[in-house]
Amino acid sequence: MKWQAAAVVLIFTTTNSLFAATPDAGVTCSEGSALFIDGKKTVQVAVEIADDAEERARGLMFRKNLPEGQGMLFIYEHPQPVGFWMRNTLIPLDMIFIDQRGEVRHIHPMARPLDETSIPGAAVGDPSPDRLMVLEVAGGEAARLGLRPGMVLAHPRLPQQDAAARCN
Repeated sequence: MKWQAAAVVLIFTTTNSLFAATPDAGVTCSEGSALFIDGKKTVQVAVEIADDAEERARGLMFRKNLPEGQGMLFIYEHPQPVGFWMRNTLIPLDMIFIDQRGEVRHIHPMARPLDETSIPGAAVGDPSPDRLMVLEVAGGEAARLGLRPGMVLAHPRLPQQDAAARCN
């Protein structure tokens, strides 16, 4: 599991032209980036994919840094309740929990390094607690990038028939 360097691009728009009112409009997606969209802006984060049990278990353990605009996208085979911890994780992380439509449902900021307390993927009272993906970025990065619940992820690994923002 090698870190793949990728250019990070932040795109800010003042109109809804990039994310049309209909999901069928589609956006250009790539495996190596998580593209978060709302009606006002688009944020792109370079990602490393963790899509099998071994990669998800290791995650970002033992890393001493995580550059701005980069992260790890955990992808599950099907939506399910998830919980994360920080065992052997040396840096603080923000965790962005995403449902099967690509909607950001919950963000846990600044998870403490080496803390083994379980971090739930859903806020208390969330009527749909299942998650398909989780993005981990450096602590404070979600706020710096303006990520928030309600934004949607466009990514080719989301089931496109259900995606709130479909890929071209």
